[in-house]
This record gives sequence, structure tokens and C-alpha cells, in this order.
Amino acid sequence: MFFSWPFFFEVLIGGLLSGVMYSLVALGFVLIFKASGVFNFAQGAMVLFAALTLVGFINMGVPIPLAIMIAIAVMILLAYAVERTVLRPLVNQPPIILFMATIGITFFIDGFGQTLWGSDVYALDIGIPTQPLFFGDILVNSFDLVAAVVAGALVGVLAVFFQKTRIGRALRAVADDHQAAMSVGIPLRVIWVIVWSVAGLVALVAGIMWGSKLGVQFSLALIALKALPVLILGGFTSIPGAIIGGLIIGAGEKLAEVFVGPFLAGAIEDWFAYMLAMLVLLFRPQGLFGEKIIERV
Repeated sequence: MFFSWPFFFEVLIGGLLSGVMYSLVALGFVLIFKASGVFNFAQGAMVLFAALTLVGFINMGVPIPLAIMIAIAVMILLAYAVERTVLRPLVNQPPIILFMATIGITFFIDGFGQTLWGSDVYALDIGIPTQPLFFGDILVNSFDLVAAVVAGALVGVLAVFFQKTRIGRALRAVADDHQAAMSVGIPLRVIWVIVWSVAGLVALVAGIMWGSKLGVQFSLALIALKALPVLILGGFTSIPGAIIGGLIIGAGEKLAEVFVGPFLAGAIEDWFAYMLAMLVLLFRPQGLFGEKIIERV
């Protein structure tokens, strides 16, 4: 196989930028898990629903900025509905019960979205540039660069939110112990609405990026499956880990597919991330940046 350094870096950069797109979905998982200790299986469905809502209003003739504001309001309302109807009755229940509840939320959101907006594939164009850019002999897609900038900005904002704000500290306290948090006056129900609202906003950003790239379709919900290895690699409680894990997965699978795939009949990109995640689970179950839990008896 012919090898050239410009082509290598082109594949590497393309993989890194694809990894940023995975990280956008993984961020939503990290937010919910970090603030409540619950793995939100519904995050992929939230990405799809947010994108469907946005493109639905755009197709109705609503200006793009107003459609984005409406989509944000819808995701906040969705967060309130989830807290009121599902999470509130399950306060202090074991995490597995809450996890099963998020599976039910997934199927409800999928069905509700299909009822509202149909099951067609919709094109989404909000003006993000897509023309190729050349850096010497290296080709880079400008759309991927925009996605990388957006993801980086989100990480910065969320990191400051969790570490420096009063609400962020309350979110971390709730994740450590629900009953202890309530005993010191932290309103658990309000906190859950806030964190699900923020996760909904992250889902909207991810839906815009993935919908603009692939079209808004129900297969978008399956992107959540690719976010799982990212979470395992980076750590379920680490916001920077979600980004770095996505970069490693994105670059690794592209390089493996292009340079190793021809010797193994291809299709490495389909399973590379999951094999890497399995290796991480064997040697460092908490992920590269996750918090190691030490229990004393």
C-alpha cells in the first residue's frame, strides 16, 4: 500500500474531527451521570428529538434563529416533563431502576417524535460551511472544523459550570448522595430539571451537527451506541474525558480502517471502538479520566 505523510495526516485529522462529533453525544451522557449517578440511555433519542424539532419548525417557515430558540424551549419542557412524571416518583431508588426508566423514556421519545414529525429523512442546513480547505497538501472539511470549535466551547462552558458555580457544586453533591444532599437543603427535583435541561441543550447541539452532516433521520438515535466506547475510554464522570475519548476513538478507527483494514478485509471501523473499550474495561474500568471509587469496609 502506498504511504504518504500528507495522506496520513489527512486521515488523522479527519478521524480527530469525527471523534469530536462522537464527543458531543457523549457529553450528554456525562452530564446526567455526573449529576445523578444514572446512565441516561435516552440521550441518543434526545439528540434525535431535538434535531427533529428544529428541522420541523424550519420546514414550517420559522426563521432559523427563532426555530433554535423554540427547540431550546422544547428541550427544557421535555426535561421538566421527565422529572415530573418519571424521576420524581423514583427518588432514592436504586440506580438500576432509574436506568430502566431511561430505557422507557427512549422508546417514548422515539415514538412521540415520529408521531409529531413523521419518519422521513430531512435535510438540515443552518448555514454551516462545508467547503474543503487545504493546508498545504492536507484536505480538511470546514464543517468538521466548526464542529470542533463548538465542542471545545461547550466543554469549556460546562467545565466552568460544574466547578465554579453554586449550581454545579450542588449537582455534584446530588450525584454523591441524594439523601445527604436533600438533608442540607439542596432541592433534588430542581437539580434534576436543570441537569436534564442542560443535557437537552447539548443534545440539540449534537443534533444540529449530526443532522447537518447526515440528515435528520431516526438512525441518529443509534449514534448513542458509538458514544458508549467514548464514555468507557474517557470516564463516565469526566467532561474533558468525553472529548479526549472521542478524539482517540475517532482517530483510531479511521487510521485502522485506512491503513490496517486492507489487510483484514476491511470493516475495522465498525468494531474498533468496542474492542478498544473492552481493553480499557479490563485494565482501567473507571476510564482514563474517571474517578476511581474506593470502598472501605
